[in-house]
Amino acid sequence: MSSILAYPAIQINIPAMPNTENKERTVYSVSELNRTIRGLLESQFPLLWIEGEISNLAEPASGHIYFTLKDAKAQVRCAMFKGRKQLLRFKPQNGQQILIRAKVGLYEARGEFQLVAEHMEEAGDGALRREFEELKARLAKEGLFDESLKQPIPELPKCIAVITSGTGAAIRDVLSVLGRRFPSIPVQVYPVAVQGEKAAPEIAKALYRASKSKTCDVILLVRGGGSLEDLWAFNEEQVARAIVLCDVPVISGVGHEVDVTIADFTADHRAATPTAAAELVSPDQQTYLLKLQAFQRQFIRLMQTELSRLNEQSKWLQTRLKTQHPNSQLMQQSQQLDDLTSNLQSAFQVILNEKKHDLKYHTQSLLNNRPDQFIDYQKIQLEDLNSRLVYSSEQYIENKMLQLANLSRTMQAVSPLNTLARGYSITRDINGETVTNARQLRKGDRIVSQFNKGKVTSRVE
Repeated sequence: MSSILAYPAIQINIPAMPNTENKERTVYSVSELNRTIRGLLESQFPLLWIEGEISNLAEPASGHIYFTLKDAKAQVRCAMFKGRKQLLRFKPQNGQQILIRAKVGLYEARGEFQLVAEHMEEAGDGALRREFEELKARLAKEGLFDESLKQPIPELPKCIAVITSGTGAAIRDVLSVLGRRFPSIPVQVYPVAVQGEKAAPEIAKALYRASKSKTCDVILLVRGGGSLEDLWAFNEEQVARAIVLCDVPVISGVGHEVDVTIADFTADHRAATPTAAAELVSPDQQTYLLKLQAFQRQFIRLMQTELSRLNEQSKWLQTRLKTQHPNSQLMQQSQQLDDLTSNLQSAFQVILNEKKHDLKYHTQSLLNNRPDQFIDYQKIQLEDLNSRLVYSSEQYIENKMLQLANLSRTMQAVSPLNTLARGYSITRDINGETVTNARQLRKGDRIVSQFNKGKVTSRVE
């Protein structure tokens, strides 16, 4: 059934018909009438979305297409010109249910009401869904989704590459999560288009660059939510193959949890959202600090246990020496025990100092990645840009005012009112057309002469 999907409130202003009382009749030609009606339709109606079935499809040599859009109760003639037709993703056929975005108009030559289509797509998202399923089945048959191709995600990445729009909400969410969970991990952002014709080639190129740079050991491919058409770049074959060819693991976080793309099947791991992808790849720094503290406590306990064991052994040896009373042997064992104790304490102190140094280094690294310094720098840049904007705006307004003054003087110089003030007049016929030649007039015609002050209506004798 045909339906208009978007139809804002429209108020049609029909020009008042001229008052024919005491005046001559105004007669329209057919072409004038059709032209007037066409102007009314095109000016009063915006672009409309209309759904219906194609019939009477014609494709002449001009490259345009003409068809009828119908439902069970009505039909309307439609045209789509060559430039718009070349953008179609499918070949229209009779009996096909379609959705068009069109302008309301009138074909003046025949006085036929018609729609001029600017865009056409198969009704619903069925076409895109079928294309998605066909590509999915073909790539699955090739083995691009096999688990054997999946690469493990590093537990603690040395660098994270993020491929997404440089201005969207996804990049802000990802950087916020990474900065909160483990700010010391470097992040490289590869800004790309995530929607439109350029999106898929840019994404594939960014995947290749991130993989071959060897600086990052994991890639986040993310984008915010949207319709199936909005997310279509992540269903392109070139993006899927670029993911499979990556030398480093790729985590996809496209759309919302319910959104599934071809990129999700070829990626080494799928996250439900961009935020979930960032959480998956970044460990919690607090967890690592707690582990480090636990290792330090465990090390101290082991050293204390070892010292306690050595002290017990020393006591046992002392007791044995006393029973055997070998003075020389006792002195040697005592000296050896002192040496072992000193070496153990020295070794313990060295290890303890190394751990303290590592702890201090990691603590300082976390402090150096504070975001307030970066925010202060951005504020300075914002103030500079704001000053430049104010100065440019003032210059632009001043130039426009000078242009306006010049145009005003020019208009004053060529104004017809100055000519009338010098004694000339302007003569028009009854239709308001300016009379420049006496041959334009016939006997009995009414004319109006415009003077500097007042008008005179005359009849040609």
